[in-house]
Amino acid sequence: MSVHEPEKTTGIDAEYLSGHRFPYQEDIGLVDDVDLVAATPGEDINWLEDVQLLAEDGVPAVFDRYSNSFLKIYFPIPAGREDEIARKVLITHLQSGNSYGIQLKEKHCKFPQPELGPWVEGSRTVGANWQPPVLEGWAPPDH
Repeated sequence: MSVHEPEKTTGIDAEYLSGHRFPYQEDIGLVDDVDLVAATPGEDINWLEDVQLLAEDGVPAVFDRYSNSFLKIYFPIPAGREDEIARKVLITHLQSGNSYGIQLKEKHCKFPQPELGPWVEGSRTVGANWQPPVLEGWAPPDH
């Protein structure tokens, strides 16, 4: 009998979680017109200062803290606009509902909140009726 160590994943990107790339990862034209000030909830532009262009596996990327993953950017980024473009890609990703963390909200959030976060006005509310998950066939031990 042979025992094999399972393959380890050391980094997770948005493509791995979703199984595909998103168009705004490949086309600057889909993010260039994003108004970052208008997209910022409560006019708190300061949170955007923490969003910077990074690299994952040698590819430009922005970190999506809602899914704890990198969102890679595959188009050429104009010099001097690196952080701006990273922010626009991230906002587009969050507003579209494509962030894996946002997709988990309906099932797992424990208090009422906008599904798409504060970035999308009129986003439906999720988490109002949270119930703990039940593992089928499991019962707590008798004490």
